[in-house]
Amino acid sequence: MSSAKKKTRRNARKRGRVIIMGAAGRDFHNFNVFFRNNRDYEVVCFTAAQIPDIAGRHYPRELAGSLYPRGIPIFDEKALPELIKKYTADVVVLSYSDLAFAEVMHKASVANACGADFVLLGTQKTMLRSSKPVISVCAVRTGSGKSQTTRKISSLLRDMGYKVVIVRHPMPYGDLRRQVCQRFATYEDMEKNKCTIEEREEYEQHIKNGFIVFAGVDYEKILRAAEKEADIILWDGGNNDTPFFRTDLHIVVADPHRAGHELAYYPGETNLRMADVVIINKENTAAKEKIEKVLENVKAANPRAQVIHADSEVSVEYPDKIKGKNVLIVEDGPTLTHGEMAYGAGWVAAKKFGAKAIVKPKQYAVGTIKQAYEKYTQISDVLPALGYSKHQISELEKTINRIPCNVVVVATPIDLTKIINIKKPSVHVTYYLKEKGKPDLEQVLKEFIKRKF
Repeated sequence: MSSAKKKTRRNARKRGRVIIMGAAGRDFHNFNVFFRNNRDYEVVCFTAAQIPDIAGRHYPRELAGSLYPRGIPIFDEKALPELIKKYTADVVVLSYSDLAFAEVMHKASVANACGADFVLLGTQKTMLRSSKPVISVCAVRTGSGKSQTTRKISSLLRDMGYKVVIVRHPMPYGDLRRQVCQRFATYEDMEKNKCTIEEREEYEQHIKNGFIVFAGVDYEKILRAAEKEADIILWDGGNNDTPFFRTDLHIVVADPHRAGHELAYYPGETNLRMADVVIINKENTAAKEKIEKVLENVKAANPRAQVIHADSEVSVEYPDKIKGKNVLIVEDGPTLTHGEMAYGAGWVAAKKFGAKAIVKPKQYAVGTIKQAYEKYTQISDVLPALGYSKHQISELEKTINRIPCNVVVVATPIDLTKIINIKKPSVHVTYYLKEKGKPDLEQVLKEFIKRKF
């Protein structure tokens, strides 16, 4: 072997070997902004959790950059101990969200026991700077009400005369090379990009309201594209992750149905401590003592934050279809799975509008839908609308049509009947944010606009 080749090998081995733990979102972003061109480290692989069918793929060389001509393999997180040994990894970087603190430390213990360091990258190393003002909407847990908050903010800003472009937290579950920078302005854009149910749930309402949505894999490119069309960038967060962009106004939503979680989940507490504004949502359906507990925790962790109190109001176009009927409730999937909720807006609507009985769907579930009940044991009375692939969407449709009921109460952000064939009468539940008292979002945004412009 030539001396030049020996030197190259020695230099390569000096680079710290890194495994990035992820779920097809934050992990790719952390790689792009911190590791991709960093010659001090070599990312040997990603691991995947939470989202099905991510393991077994590659982060493609076209996105990985010149230091990774073969791309980077993605493995199931369950293989982490073997992967640390196989690649003689020096560092394991946790890069996904909505994990209980105990679970984070279990993962740290696995990495440390195998000889690797365990790292959580800070916000300053992973947030991109925009030339436009940025407002972010994040949460302390999945399912707290980010989407309805983002919709309210975007409408208020438009009424004030500003052009708002929404950038959504990543959900790149398809061909990553085709998802580098995606722009959604019409329903046809979602069809063209073969969006999953989860993607449609986050994009469709914004498009319906007349807003452009950007998402994808490379958020540097996404941000620069969004800046060309916007007066204000509105970051619409996913799970309880922190923003990918440096934020001028950080709004965080808390859920009193899960009081205490704001100080017990990663990186939800990070969001809480960073917040300029905390919205305590769903107060109309939460116990008073739980609302007070969340307020107490907010004031203890971040006394400078403004607090907005709000209800999450549910409505149904034809409530008489629910009254006195045996109903099946289909809820937003991630709220039940990652968010660990046992119910959502559909269950609230069924109770509010007088359902005779709520049919338990678990015994009728098939395939991966059945597996979800086995994994997320808190789910019993409702059906999670999981649809990360065509196959899973087919299983969801089959499950719904097997369940004996008079009507299907669909409480996903999109109308599922446009995606699957529901062979029973159905009603669609919508929900919106309704602030109580002052300050409210309009006041907060007017103060922000005055300050920035």
